[in-house]
Amino acid sequence: MRINTNLSLACAAGTLALTLGATSSAWAEGKSLTMCWAAWDPANALVELDKDFTKETGIEMKHEFVPWTSYADHFINLLNSHSSECDLIIGDSQWIGGAAENKWYIKLNDFFDKNNISMDTFLPATVVGYAEWPKNTPNYWGLPAMADAVGWTYRKDWFAKPELRAEFKAKYNRELEPPTTWDELIEVSKFFTGKEIDGKKVYGSYIFTERGSEGITMGVTNAMYNYGFDYMDPEKPYHMTGIVNSAGAAKGMDVYKELFSCCQPPGLTNAYMQEGLDAFKSGEVAMQMNWYAFFPGLAKDPNVGGDKIGFFMNPKGPTGQFSQLGGQGLSVVAASKDVDDALLYVKWFAQPDVQQKWTDLGGASASKAVLLSDAYKKSAPYAPSFVDTMGIVKDFWAEPLYVPLLLDMQNRVHDYVVANKGTSQQALDALVKDWIKVFKQEGKDPS
Repeated sequence: MRINTNLSLACAAGTLALTLGATSSAWAEGKSLTMCWAAWDPANALVELDKDFTKETGIEMKHEFVPWTSYADHFINLLNSHSSECDLIIGDSQWIGGAAENKWYIKLNDFFDKNNISMDTFLPATVVGYAEWPKNTPNYWGLPAMADAVGWTYRKDWFAKPELRAEFKAKYNRELEPPTTWDELIEVSKFFTGKEIDGKKVYGSYIFTERGSEGITMGVTNAMYNYGFDYMDPEKPYHMTGIVNSAGAAKGMDVYKELFSCCQPPGLTNAYMQEGLDAFKSGEVAMQMNWYAFFPGLAKDPNVGGDKIGFFMNPKGPTGQFSQLGGQGLSVVAASKDVDDALLYVKWFAQPDVQQKWTDLGGASASKAVLLSDAYKKSAPYAPSFVDTMGIVKDFWAEPLYVPLLLDMQNRVHDYVVANKGTSQQALDALVKDWIKVFKQEGKDPS
């Protein structure tokens, strides 16, 4: 049974007020904090949630949200210049290394200890991804805020058409169901490509191809991880030769290229999140790769939501089943002129009832109590696969120089997958050389 959130929040509000030694909002009259994040549906949910914080503390919450296309450039430039424009920021997982070493964020260990905030209450992958630097050490620079990962949507109504099911079974000797392996994903994608459904020619699948920021890397890794790709030898930090450019990693890139070549709608050669949503909503594709953060909106879409949409985890490959981690952590900006109030917000946001309401409104808490509850798993058709996906995630580098690392991979992968230059093995061999140069700049030994 779902907890009575309104009642719990009322109790929590009283507890918080007493803890802070305040019984009304008058003490904070005239104060404000600016929260910085990307402009997307979960940000709208945060605006609603933050009204409770203002009601309980009297501190006005202002919000600076910028489009994903300029999110990283805009906020990294602000952080790097030690601007006080943002008091709080929901920053990407890859920023943690640079934020810690460049003193962009406040280290939160003492604050967590003082306020009994335990990282054990959050999903382990989100703690590593959104809070820790160095990785796998108890040094915290953020609180897990927005759990996210890559998943898939499919046109459940198309998969249910008797004539298509009969045709597929005759061809592949199995039922037409959401794919569980990358081989099946390619089969199903090829099957739908070129079909006419509802009077329109359709394509099998949509995958990320964007080159300028992070898109194609956030896409291709979902294939490569499952064919043996990793970032370095776990026994020898920063040693990449034979790991990044293994035969399995090259095969995973080939599989991604095959999916792009066979089954991507024409023209989507530099496309990311929004283009995938548009292709799916317009009835152009049978399946779509995208972030789970968009799935609540899709589930309610008047044209493709409801009974027409289904969801599945990133398919497995020969070496396992993994998905690309997305999501962000909540951090206090070191240059803020109101650090104490910003920390007060972190304490408020970490409360279990606030985490529950955050998810109810359309965010995605990383709290174990929220995500692992039976109530959450039954709350939406995408919820069970999301919970399972958050247990198999991997993430890109979070090094201080992650930007050149990312752009190197963007360029090498796009040149091969989309521009058809060279081979996958050549692309990965070149990527290893690129990354060795970057790590030598950091003073780290990649040999």
